[in-house]
Amino acid sequence: MTNVSSEIKEQLSLEQVVEHIRWSDGLVPAIVQDAETRQVLMMAYMNRESLKLSLESGETWFWSRSRQELWHKGATSGNVQTITSLKYDCDGDTLLVEVKPNGPACHTGEVTCFHNEIIGLPENSADRASEGTSADVGGAASTSASSESRFEVLAELESVIAERERERPEGAYTTYLFDKGVDKILKKIGEEASETIIAAKNKDNDELRLEVSDLMYHLLVLLQERKLPLDDIMSELSRRHERPRRD
Repeated sequence: MTNVSSEIKEQLSLEQVVEHIRWSDGLVPAIVQDAETRQVLMMAYMNRESLKLSLESGETWFWSRSRQELWHKGATSGNVQTITSLKYDCDGDTLLVEVKPNGPACHTGEVTCFHNEIIGLPENSADRASEGTSADVGGAASTSASSESRFEVLAELESVIAERERERPEGAYTTYLFDKGVDKILKKIGEEASETIIAAKNKDNDELRLEVSDLMYHLLVLLQERKLPLDDIMSELSRRHERPRRD
């Protein structure tokens, strides 16, 4: 296993955590959040040993209260979570673990374990909350939440493509692409890129929408074949966005 980054070790050592954490029956709840999208992925419990393993390995380890044993997230599914930041709250009774996930967090295949929405809130409560947020920060928070949900389908599609590569279900088009290999995938990307150009030149937005969707799907297949996570692409885009402008 890879060692945890020096940055994490500098921010928070195991001794500091143990000293400041308010353990309850030897456990502390740990909230796991996607470092890129800021989406809350899951909540589990850590004991001192799982916390130590998390810091040493750079990947999340937890304590299963039902099985009474340590468990390494993604050990069997491959959906490991690489830790980018580890913090505790002001009361010292909850951990916040920011991660770079290698797949969905939920055993159901959902990106997050918090996918069951409770309905029945007072009418217009969401609108009032949105209006209040907009008044405070000019609508930035509302826009950010909307952006997260907009791109969630990409993470879900990435997960499905990874599953297709592992299981190779008979008759699936994605299985066909992986069986044929990278040359076939690249050929399809070239075809879809050409069709995208034609649709744009024809000023046909309906066709352009379809062709861009096909192109993005095949690009995700290529990333999976090369084992290059979509998160790496998103991080690169973020780095470029943050660079000082030269114009």
